[in-house]
Amino acid sequence: MLQQQDEMSFWEHLETLRWTLFRCVIALIVFAIGAFISMYELFDSVILAPTRSDFILYRALCKLTAAIPFMPDFCDDTYLVNIFNVKLASPFFFHMSTSFWLALLFTFPYLVYEIWKFISPALYDHERKNIRWAFFFGTIMFFIGCAVGYFFVFPMTLRFLATYRLSDAIAEQVSLESYIDTFVMMIFLMGIIFEMPLISWLLSKLGLLTRSFFNKYRRYAIAGLLVLAAFITPGSDPFTLGTVFFPLYGLYELSAFFVKKAPKDDDEETGTEIVKA
Repeated sequence: MLQQQDEMSFWEHLETLRWTLFRCVIALIVFAIGAFISMYELFDSVILAPTRSDFILYRALCKLTAAIPFMPDFCDDTYLVNIFNVKLASPFFFHMSTSFWLALLFTFPYLVYEIWKFISPALYDHERKNIRWAFFFGTIMFFIGCAVGYFFVFPMTLRFLATYRLSDAIAEQVSLESYIDTFVMMIFLMGIIFEMPLISWLLSKLGLLTRSFFNKYRRYAIAGLLVLAAFITPGSDPFTLGTVFFPLYGLYELSAFFVKKAPKDDDEETGTEIVKA
């Protein structure tokens, strides 16, 4: 059954949307101010942490690969990416923009809750139950993706690109703008990529996607994911490529698992079972 809020007029719905957006903006502003105040500590200890050899990923990979000869060397204590700034006002503007991105990251669960609270009155009881779990699952997957982006994908990409040598005459330094842009893009890109199972499930509920799609295009997906993994971590060693490819392929199979089968698929499977019998 629909709740009584469904009987509201258009202007009442518009007023509800206005207050929903207002609360979202206020939450973003509050968290952005908090991030802005804490940025001096966060910038050195969190954002710039992958530029140093003592980053948690490098230390873990050093212990993991030290005994294997053909693995890349992660035990270089002299590794350090030098960040420089060219434009006079860039530090201040990046201070503000990074505060906003951090606020968006930290308020994501609350924003999802506000969206859920706005659309839930228009749903039936069984739809409300399914969508509630979908939002919860999507939020968790988003944070897992962001964590993978921060703790693995971005550091591996940075380490390869920062240590790549075209000529010894070129001093290897990274601009502040390039670093921050890549940092934000990688983390939020992985967060969005990890939403693939949820998006597939929603498209399946709308009747736009079935499991046969994943079965039909699996080989093309494997090739595409290999290219994407090579683009994200452009290293030449199979270890780095594999550690990015396999989680992405796991997301593909997880998406296929959450998508319902087409009726003809069920008929074909039933027919196959009858023939076998």
